[in-house]
Amino acid sequence: MDLLRRLFGSDEAPSGRVALFVDGPNVLRDEFDVDLDDIREAARALGGQMSATRLYLDEHATPGLIQAAEARGFEVIITSGDVDVKLAVDLTRYAVEGRAEVIAIASRDTDFKPALETANEYGLRTVAIAPGSYGRSDALQNAATHAVTLDELADERDN
Repeated sequence: MDLLRRLFGSDEAPSGRVALFVDGPNVLRDEFDVDLDDIREAARALGGQMSATRLYLDEHATPGLIQAAEARGFEVIITSGDVDVKLAVDLTRYAVEGRAEVIAIASRDTDFKPALETANEYGLRTVAIAPGSYGRSDALQNAATHAVTLDELADERDN
């Protein structure tokens, strides 16, 4: 696959545990038309066994969204207010505790840049998954060891 070659330098995805953290309020927006299945598949394409598949939502999340996410295999984390702090702390804990070899974050929020940098310092591969090219954060893209958009992944699947 050209995408794997671009991301990892070979046709083989890295092995090891993959932890996926999804910033719901910043990714699941009408303007991006993101499907949770696409995000999960993007993380699965990164390598080995999933050690976490977490979707972070605020208290305004609808019961339908929560149910749909759980039905798709996501662990749903509901926070009061902004999800950024909880997600960043959890991502950092996974990195420093060695609970994954690959950390993927689906977001467009630059607040997660320090968490990705910490994961990089611990020798993990980090992947910034953007909802689309216009929803991409340059800061996240530059902080992660790899970056991809859901559009690129869809194009890769279609070829």
